[in-house]
Amino acid sequence: MLRCGQMMLAQALICRHLGRDWQWEKHKKQPEEYHRILRCFLDRKDCCYSIHQMAQMGVGEGKSIGEWFGPNTVAQVLKKLALFDEWNSLAVYVSMDNTVVIEDIKKMCWCPAQSSSVAHSSAHLHRSALGPNKNTAGLCPGWKPLLLIIPLRLGINHINPVYIDAFKECFKMPQSLGALGGKPNNAYYFIGFLGNELIYLDPHTTQSFVDSEENGTVDDKSFHCQQAPHRMKIMNLDPSVALGFFCKEECDFDNWCSLVQKEILKQQSLRMFELVQKHPPHWPPFIPPTKPEVTTTGAELIESTDKLFELEEEFEILSV
Repeated sequence: MLRCGQMMLAQALICRHLGRDWQWEKHKKQPEEYHRILRCFLDRKDCCYSIHQMAQMGVGEGKSIGEWFGPNTVAQVLKKLALFDEWNSLAVYVSMDNTVVIEDIKKMCWCPAQSSSVAHSSAHLHRSALGPNKNTAGLCPGWKPLLLIIPLRLGINHINPVYIDAFKECFKMPQSLGALGGKPNNAYYFIGFLGNELIYLDPHTTQSFVDSEENGTVDDKSFHCQQAPHRMKIMNLDPSVALGFFCKEECDFDNWCSLVQKEILKQQSLRMFELVQKHPPHWPPFIPPTKPEVTTTGAELIESTDKLFELEEEFEILSV
């Protein structure tokens, strides 16, 4: 499931920097942004979304190294790692209790406006840190591109047929990034459907280790499909899934909300998830996640996650 999470996130970054219509062509020269995206996922502990970082961050979610990750755990890991990724500057929202709150998402995605002098100074300092050839895509004094992940349980032991039509409708949306899921002991990245079959990519293929070359490029053949995607009957799907959507601009999110109201929530019974305007009053207050005050960054191995997202304070009992 870790690899599937990487695949969904990589698709979001492609939409972010290269556009949804971009397609990979073998032996064709690719833009610098493409190679920077690849370097985020290299199997090295100093890469932002490497398998090392994801597995280590999962420790904070109660998952030991090597233990099975479910779709929700992967979503939580991506949400935390994205806080250390200043270049891509994604706002990652993981829904809770099958509910997407519009107010919370807009609160998280709208960066506070900066004055021109402050913004120019911040951009100059960031460029200096990155080097002369790096851009400042992470500095966005406006809407932060949104990666929306909705973990769902669509049944108890098997998927409930009542959810199938709504599930398939999600793949038709222009904001769709597919879904994380699979079947027992197999994790897949679902990218579409054909009739009553789901189309998926299977990460369970052993690949040779790939590293960046001296000029910063990456031998990218193994990052792309070498054969046709697989298919499986939708009723064989494990009911634990996570839907993914990417909204680069606020208008994309508003359009997604309209599509959900029209296509997903039109059924009055057994809705797959809820979309509400206001933060539920019985929930804890929503606080947009921020990067923890630690000395590490997304480009370094996070050795311990115990104190990165710990809310409890330490107390000492004093004798009186």
